Amino acid sequence: MSNVKRSPWLLHYDGSSCNGCDIEVLATMTPVYDAERLGVENTGDPFQADIFLVTGGINAQNEPVVKQLYEQMPEPKVVVAVGVCACTGGVFKDTYNIKGGVNTVIPVDIYVPGCAARPQSIIDGIVKARDLFEERSKEFDKKKKGECS
Repeated sequence: MSNVKRSPWLLHYDGSSCNGCDIEVLATMTPVYDAERLGVENTGDPFQADIFLVTGGINAQNEPVVKQLYEQMPEPKVVVAVGVCACTGGVFKDTYNIKGGVNTVIPVDIYVPGCAARPQSIIDGIVKARDLFEERSKEFDKKKKGECS
């Protein structure tokens, strides 16, 4: 992370989940796991967010919200789907009100499976997202300066 000018900020959004993955995401921020030691900061503002962490499946009510949050995030951005519901729709994927995973609405970069996803797996996904953000930031800076990649 030596070339990143600041810590990437993480925006967590709960789609239509049972809250199992949300509890585990929150656990990663507690002193036991302390995901912030890895160089990420939690935010509630999509205009400041670099990593979009989504739990739960997509339905008709949260689809426009997920799209709007994604569009409000500045480039470069990374999307992490946490839990089997966010990855594929999970056990609810064949029900009337679930359209599927997050990738049915926005592009997903990193998938963290599990029901509920374990904090260690979520942290692994956050580390991968941080590294991908760093890589994209370098490319984005080159493009802004007019350099070739």
